[in-house]
Amino acid sequence: MNEGGEPITLRIHGAISEIAADSWNGCAGDGNPTVSHVFLNALEESGSANARSGWAPQHLAFTDPAGRLVGAVPMYLKSHSYGEYVFDWGWADAYERSGGHYYPKLLCAVPFTPVPGPRLLVAPDAAEETRSHLVAGMVELARQRKLSSLHVNFPEERDFASFAEAGFLRRIGQQFHWINNGYRDFDDYLAALNSRKRKAVKKERREALAGGIEIDMLTGSDLTERVWDAFYRLYLGTTDRKWGSSYLTRRFFSMIGERMPDQIVLFMARHGTDYIAGAFNILGRDTIYGRNWGAHREYRFLHFECCYYQAIEFAINRGLKRVEAGAQGPHKLQRGYLPVPTYSAHWIPDPGFRRAVAAFLAREREMVEQKIEQLAEYSPFRHEDE
Repeated sequence: MNEGGEPITLRIHGAISEIAADSWNGCAGDGNPTVSHVFLNALEESGSANARSGWAPQHLAFTDPAGRLVGAVPMYLKSHSYGEYVFDWGWADAYERSGGHYYPKLLCAVPFTPVPGPRLLVAPDAAEETRSHLVAGMVELARQRKLSSLHVNFPEERDFASFAEAGFLRRIGQQFHWINNGYRDFDDYLAALNSRKRKAVKKERREALAGGIEIDMLTGSDLTERVWDAFYRLYLGTTDRKWGSSYLTRRFFSMIGERMPDQIVLFMARHGTDYIAGAFNILGRDTIYGRNWGAHREYRFLHFECCYYQAIEFAINRGLKRVEAGAQGPHKLQRGYLPVPTYSAHWIPDPGFRRAVAAFLAREREMVEQKIEQLAEYSPFRHEDE
């Protein structure tokens, strides 16, 4: 019951297709496409994120007395910790060695997508207490299932604060984002760098395209099945070479190319008529999100060109506020991507396990905050006295 005595209805859905797209998107908004119904449904329907792959959907839906969806949470029952980008393998190992069962666990996140964004999806006109109802529903589900833990990866700051208020443990991570300070074009951006970094960027861009390599920017109707075939071969080649597994199925790319083509941007490197490398990006209202890279082999500086410099040029030309180039990568710093904090929140019911994780996170937070401050000192941008 809510404060007015009206009934509160919280339901768990085993597929996002059970929820009307318009209702879900009315809560998710249109700023970040990674939490849109079409994107999450493509992950599930394509077989990329389902029970068989260890991502069993458990989406939480909150309706008002009239039956209107006013809040939702993307959630999954996980049988492993792959594809999350917030690493808890050590926690799982410690809990298992102490006699517990860490898996399955409950996870609120976007599969295979380390993009900060809303996690408590609330309709604009919903009551303020909707957020607390959603959090309470998440915890109650974990309790009823007798799960070891509930995790929320890459929430925005407002959601992070809501989980902290509810007693979740706070974790801080780090990514590198590029911010558009009103640059007129790429040369204007280069002028903001110190002389040494500016020369290095120019050299990298020149050498990346040596030997007749060209870059095609593809979006919308450009995203043909031939293009997706080429990119998927590149994607498989890179994942097999570096990580040994490919999370996304070929069908996933066809589905998003058909259903959200204007929110997909590929930067494909071409030699003659053959694509030799490519970067997959998702386009939001004011941000372009770099997601996947693929290449037949290593090409000098081509990864930087496709994933970083092309995204910067695109953002400047489209008037976007930022480029988020994904997880990890201190090498991004010297190319203008500055360190920013990311967040995750963790609910752990076992008192002893909670104390151990809380102590670890306190130490880790201090180290990450210090690291962000130290990395910021190596900014490639010119100081005022230069």
